[in-house]
Amino acid sequence: MLRPDVHVAQVNIALARAPIDSDLLAGFVALLDPVNALADQAPGFVWRLQTEDGNAMAVRGFDNDRMIVNLSVWESIDHLATFVYRGAHTDVMRRRREWFERIGVHLALWWVPAGHVPTVAEAEQRVTHLQEHGPTPYAFTFKRRFLAGDRVETDEELGCPA
Repeated sequence: MLRPDVHVAQVNIALARAPIDSDLLAGFVALLDPVNALADQAPGFVWRLQTEDGNAMAVRGFDNDRMIVNLSVWESIDHLATFVYRGAHTDVMRRRREWFERIGVHLALWWVPAGHVPTVAEAEQRVTHLQEHGPTPYAFTFKRRFLAGDRVETDEELGCPA
């Protein structure tokens, strides 16, 4: 059931095999604008991390210049899953091993109040929590989901439960 007071935030991180401007990542970079444009128009899409001029690749995190951070908010997990696992985004998923190294936890989902804009620091906390504790209501995966509770707290209200 879609709840208008709650959205799902997602962070997806990827460790690039080379610098973003390298020939190795040219195919990935070529897909960025078209796939991001599809996301922006996808049912259930709310927000995604990018600079003021629309550059999603200029934002860094996780203390690594080769770490690519994709952070977005969606109306529901189902909307997000439809975008990720169907359509043009699957082309990127199929080719990810060409461009990115294998890392441990690379995706975390969590519930946020509608209107909340997550930060990279918040996303880092969620990934770290998922690595250390596995899926919990604080940070979970597509495979092991948690329903939104009656009250969704931000990190400032709740604090990391670890």
